[in-house]
Amino acid sequence: MNNRKKILVLLFMLGAQAALAPHSLRAENWPHWRGPSFNGSTTEKGLPATFSKTESVKWVANLPGPSAGTPVIWNDRVFVSSVDQQARTLQAMCLDRAVGKTLWQRQTGVGISLDEKSNFASPSPVTDGKRVWFFYGNGELAAFDLDGKQIWSRNIQKDYGQFAFQWTFGSSPTFYAGRLSLQVLQRDVPVHGRGHADGPIDSFLLGLDPQTGKELWRVVRPNDAREESKESYATPIPFTFSGRTELLIAGGDCITGHDPANGKELWRWGTWNPNRITHWRLVPSPVAGGGVVLACGPKGAPVFAVKAGGHGTLNDSGLAWTSAEREISSDVSTPLFYEGRFYILNSDRRTLARVVPETAKVEWTGDTGSQAKIEASPTAADGKIYFMHHRGDVFVVEAGEQFKLLHTAAMGDEGDHDLRSSIAIAHGCLFIRTASKLYCVGKE
Repeated sequence: MNNRKKILVLLFMLGAQAALAPHSLRAENWPHWRGPSFNGSTTEKGLPATFSKTESVKWVANLPGPSAGTPVIWNDRVFVSSVDQQARTLQAMCLDRAVGKTLWQRQTGVGISLDEKSNFASPSPVTDGKRVWFFYGNGELAAFDLDGKQIWSRNIQKDYGQFAFQWTFGSSPTFYAGRLSLQVLQRDVPVHGRGHADGPIDSFLLGLDPQTGKELWRVVRPNDAREESKESYATPIPFTFSGRTELLIAGGDCITGHDPANGKELWRWGTWNPNRITHWRLVPSPVAGGGVVLACGPKGAPVFAVKAGGHGTLNDSGLAWTSAEREISSDVSTPLFYEGRFYILNSDRRTLARVVPETAKVEWTGDTGSQAKIEASPTAADGKIYFMHHRGDVFVVEAGEQFKLLHTAAMGDEGDHDLRSSIAIAHGCLFIRTASKLYCVGKE
């Protein structure tokens, strides 16, 4: 065989091996705070089960201030939303994924919070690999290319009216099917001087042109909730079932599905609040899997599984099941769907439950032993589930048939509190955000 033929054969064999390589060997990005599938999971493999501040740390980057936002990752870039505590400004940041070096940092606003519970940088950025969008609780919304050049910016409060929330608003934007989506589910009257008094205050959904920021559609989303129960901090979640794609929207004592092309409401179910309690704000985003859509009632209320594929206004016959009150419940954390199971984190009881979507069977409930409240949302890959408590301890749980706590790592610093960022998983690494640091953790 001559050299030319040998080279051709070798190239063919290498190409065949690459084509037959398992998907697990192909690194995935993490473009949205709930991951590439909008359910908290990814197909990444080779992730560490044990680590610490000094073990399996590829790099650590200092951040100018805290945020509940989750980092998003695309190829060699990590995007982070933050406040600058000293300058009292809002920041959009991009880091080199390989070494943690700051590639660019842009000021996006002035002022960082309305209360001590959170700050304006709580929403997570989102990217499509060409652009990255940063939204903040004061209404600032800015688009950049991956090199940090600003493409456009606008302020949602200035364009649509002052937000009417008791606390600092914190919903993250979603990019899907060529559109940027944002939900603003708020009170219908001013609260603490917030919200305009010169007309009705609507709760609404927005579809925006990602390249220009211009409105593609705006849909008012009515509800029967009262006072604080109208407020939602959830994120629009794309979901496809039986060939129909929709945006799942939770808040205002109900859950709805909308056509992403025009925002039209396709169905709704509610309520988890039949007595119209007035302080049941909603934080967890919806999650779908196994033919159902989960909506988490707040304050110890059950989790409700709505049958996917509904039309119009659904009554309770549209429910597949309802969890046991307070036992399987989530007041803040968004549940995880991973390898055919829901994992529901109960922040008050500090337990994690594994639930079968089709039957509501609770296969196990495990006590994390956490010494602090847990309000981060769990993420998963490589047979492991990751989440962090308020002071920065990271828990690693086996996603198996029995509850098994594999590891606990103290990643927070002295004085860290109210940490809520979820752990992003991409390119074989974990991205763990504390109050002042971002850790990239991976096997050596």
